[in-house]
Amino acid sequence: MSFAELGLSEKVQQAVSSAGYTEPTPIQAQAIPHVLARKDVLGIAQTGTGKTAAFTLPMLTLLETGRARARMPRTLILEPTRELAAQVEDNFDKYGINHKLSVALLIGGVSFGDQDAKITRGVDVLIATPGRLLDHFERGKLLLTGVELLVIDEADRMLDMGFIPDIERIVKLVPFTRQTLFFSATMPPEIQRLADAFLHNPVKVEVARAASTASTITQRLVATGREDFDKRETLRELIRNATDLQNAIVFCNRKRDVAVLHKSLQKHGFLAAALHGDMDQHARMAALDSFRTGEMPILVASDVAARGLDIPAVSHVFNYDIPHHAEDYVHRIGRTGRAGRAGQSFTLVGPGDEKSLAAIEKLIGQPVEWQGPTLAERPQSEGPSRRRGGRSERGEERSRGRKVKVRSSGRSQEPAEAAREEAPAPRPVPVPREEQPNRSPRRERDRPERNRSPDRGYQGRSRREDDDERVIGLGDHVPAFLMRPVSVKKVK
Repeated sequence: MSFAELGLSEKVQQAVSSAGYTEPTPIQAQAIPHVLARKDVLGIAQTGTGKTAAFTLPMLTLLETGRARARMPRTLILEPTRELAAQVEDNFDKYGINHKLSVALLIGGVSFGDQDAKITRGVDVLIATPGRLLDHFERGKLLLTGVELLVIDEADRMLDMGFIPDIERIVKLVPFTRQTLFFSATMPPEIQRLADAFLHNPVKVEVARAASTASTITQRLVATGREDFDKRETLRELIRNATDLQNAIVFCNRKRDVAVLHKSLQKHGFLAAALHGDMDQHARMAALDSFRTGEMPILVASDVAARGLDIPAVSHVFNYDIPHHAEDYVHRIGRTGRAGRAGQSFTLVGPGDEKSLAAIEKLIGQPVEWQGPTLAERPQSEGPSRRRGGRSERGEERSRGRKVKVRSSGRSQEPAEAAREEAPAPRPVPVPREEQPNRSPRRERDRPERNRSPDRGYQGRSRREDDDERVIGLGDHVPAFLMRPVSVKKVK
């Protein structure tokens, strides 16, 4: 089947041919005719199957007739993240090259003034994130009564990010007679409830089993230790030994881990960029551009990069942290193996990740193979005294209230030396307080020593065996600052 058989206009077909596409993907072939027929569509497809073009191309054909009015957009597309919204705008620029349509992008990190100016002139296509869209509406700069077509993209991601109340409010603001396109990669019960509420007699287009992974992706599990330096070392070895690695995305669960891992990779000579939600919009777009152009072949990112980003040539995906939600695993590894290309994914699994791994395998309906020993077969490190480079370091252990030194060679001490270590120190004879010479309150000789350890920091005061009975309050000692004379200024 070709794009000419789908009912698209000549202008759209010319733009598609100029972009180098000849055959539509399965979801495009099934969804585009129904969109052109003005029907509601419920699209379910795994990531990387061309869902964006499935609604972009027919929208361009439908918008060839009519004109936009000030502050009243004709169509509205809702996206969960700024990156996805900017990507949809790029699709309209690429496929709408033969059209004279106005497109506006409402996302955070950009001044309201520039966005208000575009809305005031009138837009045919409004692409927005829910929060910024409601900000413009509440400021009285936007009217949604003229929306003819509403697109809710990545609905399951909207659910994860807590946007569902905003989506429900926006749907009430658009006309009831609108056409609605609802796309999602997974269909949990909550998303199914929303689809039933938003769509009217929809045509369901499902080109792959919900929450399935692409067959072009080779999935592997890698056992690692619990400590962070173990995981970082394992990741570096995977990157160094990976075959045919052109570029890679490394996913972390927390923004803080993204920053730490990014700094660690740069320290070890890897060209890496970072991307997470706390970065400003300019820095986020700069990181994505450097990754797309190949300037930075490694992108360390949070789940903000897990949904819908169109980077077709990603060869590897590394899950530094196993995702908390099983659905996120599908989206993460879906960044590779796109457009029929082969891809590889590696997930680091440490002690305590067994429950999350079981949920992932249950969701995708198949077990994931291990590379090397499994988590049960992997020998665990003995403790934090192991150096990052694999050598043991000099440290101290606490045992029965005393300190036992550990040699760098890792061997036990000689018997004579160990006996001297275990021999109890002679107990000091307490000296009566009145017989202590030259006692000064400022020197505070009777204050217990403070224990400091290079690994554990300040441990507080140590309790000596010869301590007298418990002191309440200041005891017999008066602090020096209380002994200072008080000067009173005379008021004239």
